[in-house]
Amino acid sequence: MMEIDTLLNISPIDGRYKNITCDISKYFSEYAYIKYRIIVELEWFKYLLKDEKIINYNGSLEKLNEIVEEFNLDECKRVKEIEKTTNHDVKAIEYYIREKISKTEFNKYSSFVHFACTSEDINNLAYNLMIRDCMSNVIIKCMEELILDVSNKAKQLREVPMLAHTHGQVATTTTVGKELAVFVYRWNNILNKIKNIKLKGKFSGAVGNYSAHCIAYNIDWIQFTKNFVESLGFEYNPLVTQIESHDIICELFSYIKLFNNITLDFNLDMWMYISMNYFKQKTIKTETGSSVMPHKVNPINHENSMGNIHMANAIVDNFTNNLQVSRMQRDLSDSSNLRNIGVMLSHSLISMKQTIIAFSKMEVNIFVLNKDIENNPEVLAEAIQTVLRKNGFNDAYEKLKEFTRGKIITLDEIKEFILNLDINIEDKNILLNLSPKDYTGLSSKLVDYMF
Repeated sequence: MMEIDTLLNISPIDGRYKNITCDISKYFSEYAYIKYRIIVELEWFKYLLKDEKIINYNGSLEKLNEIVEEFNLDECKRVKEIEKTTNHDVKAIEYYIREKISKTEFNKYSSFVHFACTSEDINNLAYNLMIRDCMSNVIIKCMEELILDVSNKAKQLREVPMLAHTHGQVATTTTVGKELAVFVYRWNNILNKIKNIKLKGKFSGAVGNYSAHCIAYNIDWIQFTKNFVESLGFEYNPLVTQIESHDIICELFSYIKLFNNITLDFNLDMWMYISMNYFKQKTIKTETGSSVMPHKVNPINHENSMGNIHMANAIVDNFTNNLQVSRMQRDLSDSSNLRNIGVMLSHSLISMKQTIIAFSKMEVNIFVLNKDIENNPEVLAEAIQTVLRKNGFNDAYEKLKEFTRGKIITLDEIKEFILNLDINIEDKNILLNLSPKDYTGLSSKLVDYMF
């Protein structure tokens, strides 16, 4: 496709962000959807051919495999030509396969192409293959790349002190590495759930009862189709209507939304740290930060990521609100929704890629971090009141509240306050030697625990 074509696209995922989303088109374009349905149709046809109770074909299946191997854009256009006549996409695929085998030894078995199938038998397994392949080859790899980048930086910055902020207010000192490790831990938790999802498939006919199957052959169709579904790597769903109920893919999409929300939270924090000058952004000489303010280096990649997360999550919400709902045995509303799975995954991919780019541009600003800590010695109030509690002071919190709250105090004033405390000498010395910069608890050890 020529580059100029992308300028004519309505959707930014196929236009402005085509360089990011091009891999997803291998799994969720119209071409891909047709190809994956051809794969399912042929796998079912081969499954019937090899069964001794149905056809018991003992020859080579290579000619059938070649239909998939040689499938290209011109072949896809042939399917679309047939669809103009059928006005039915799956029926067009059935006729296309029959056409492809018409001059082969398989022609005498052509009546078994799409045998006892409803369209959704083919579609649900095709979507499963598309989702599984895209998740494995694109989405999960990008998730792992993001996690690895932040993990490496967390380990590198495990001992770099930074003031924490709770409720937007200065709080106890932490370390940069520990705060990054929190996101790594959260991402990994959701990623593990994503990796362990087992998609479900159905292959039980028009309303899920195997009626057409049973009228033709008296075999154990439940076990037969269960084995077929499992041969494709999916869990068999025995109780369905015309459609597989979509519960499991909605669960998967919900986990993707949770992963996206963690990425959103990460971007929000990084954006705030940049605005506080805790992190600096690497400058690129040719780039423009603002069209009118030359000094600016805007955190555009973080913001772009957040925008795409909102788009992706809105589609996930639409999926979970609609895909699990169907009038009686089936209506067609799920079809239009399912065709947007690639759109949701594309926005998710863009968000992750933009976060990776944004994070690669960030450098910790040690000077500002240290200066901010020095300017807020009152964070030691927590340490002092805790030691007072240890020494039996029932009003420890109140004493420190009166001494520090709403006041600007210096480290020298804090040390003088400590000197006048009637506490164990060892505890007093510990407090006197404590600086806000050192008051990070087990932050660095927590990073080590994580990795």
